[in-house]
Amino acid sequence: MENRQLIELLNELVKQPHESEWVEFKLNFHSAEEIGERISAISNGACIHNQQYGYLVFGVEDLTHIIKGTTFRGKTHKKGNEELEHWLATRLNPRIDFNIYEFDYDSQRRITLFVIPATKTQPVEFLHHAYIRVGSITRKLNEFPEKQAKIWKKESIPFERETAKDNLVASDITKYLSTETYFDLMKLPYPSNQQGVIDKFIEEGLVVKGKTYGITKLGAILFAKNLKDFESVERKSVRVIVYRGKNKVETEREQIGIKGYAIGFEGLVNWVNGQLPANEEIGKALRTESRMYPEIAIRELVANALIHQDLSEKGFPMVEIFLDRIEISNPGTPLVTPDRFIDAYVSRNEKLADLMRRMGFCEEKGSGMDKVIFYNELYQLPPINIIVAEGRTRVTMYSYKSLNNLDKKEKIRACYQHACLKYVSNEKMTNQSLRDRFKIEDQNAAIASRIIRDSLAENVIKEDDPESKSRKYASYIPFWA
Repeated sequence: MENRQLIELLNELVKQPHESEWVEFKLNFHSAEEIGERISAISNGACIHNQQYGYLVFGVEDLTHIIKGTTFRGKTHKKGNEELEHWLATRLNPRIDFNIYEFDYDSQRRITLFVIPATKTQPVEFLHHAYIRVGSITRKLNEFPEKQAKIWKKESIPFERETAKDNLVASDITKYLSTETYFDLMKLPYPSNQQGVIDKFIEEGLVVKGKTYGITKLGAILFAKNLKDFESVERKSVRVIVYRGKNKVETEREQIGIKGYAIGFEGLVNWVNGQLPANEEIGKALRTESRMYPEIAIRELVANALIHQDLSEKGFPMVEIFLDRIEISNPGTPLVTPDRFIDAYVSRNEKLADLMRRMGFCEEKGSGMDKVIFYNELYQLPPINIIVAEGRTRVTMYSYKSLNNLDKKEKIRACYQHACLKYVSNEKMTNQSLRDRFKIEDQNAAIASRIIRDSLAENVIKEDDPESKSRKYASYIPFWA
């Protein structure tokens, strides 16, 4: 929000007759813990009172609502050695994408404003306790079961359908959104008049119409000419960082996308692939110089990160390129266990996924990860690794290593992924197919047998026909098959 908009918002808030369950005024900072409790309480209160946001304002006297200014600087304040904003975000469950604004009300008075989204599906907890404001007092939510029940019973509006910018006139739609991109990607003729464009965008859920027009978050996140025009989705832009070595000590370059996904996706993927090193020798399958990583797999992983992110969580989708690996991550924990990424498909952002598939950015349901593993094997790379930690899902693809340089866990993970790939291709893994995956010579079949034996012991694969006595012709399937 611009300074003018923040001042207008504050002027509206101080007109409230008194503090409420979704608005609180304070003069100065007391403690980080108190702010955490207030964020929990205000988010829960805003949900109960059907407010899209709640507000915690520093610099206003609570009883008189006189704007006095504050010495508290929320953006730069630290809790120990950690930035306050990050400290708070990591102690809220579920994490909510609150914003902290600091602005000058006038030359004498500075304000710090927390804009807190209403919770959607469950009460927001801070340090394992949910709070609510009763009048001007913050209490634990479990003391008020009737209020708690209202939150759990609330029918959540999907992120994609929420409004990112409203009170617009027709010409604002083409001002803020690249409408041409939609028709180009869908291979549809561009309508002859403005209303035809708007009608199509309303049909797709990209625009809504009441007394005025509004752009939904789905419309903004896909077709925004500049994501900075849409505060609620700005932090969903993609961040790409190239590091000089194998750790994050030294950053070589960094890029943050400013366009909606539909406009910027091809440029993003091309830029990422342009940062990837070439490799003169990639096993025995590819002898000519090539990119170290398969470009088609990178495309799928980037698309998956955008589609499957938890849009209500704080944080950017990220691509991080190291000397020996590339990590692609998104905010949120997956709806299916990582072991089942190749065969199971559950999207928390169905409309976003549907549009990105129809526009050709990714594969049909459930057919993207098998392509990633197929090309990973073709390039004879180590198995991909999927880690869920600290509210993020991270997929790592590693640069080439010979079989001898893979550790036992990597060999087992590669064996499991190969068995999954075969199974979803309506085939079965065998000793021969695993030898082909690793380019093991026939006379060294015992090496593949040992990897299969270790994988069986870890229960990640199982025999297709346990009654068969033939080891030579044995076949194997994933543990879940």
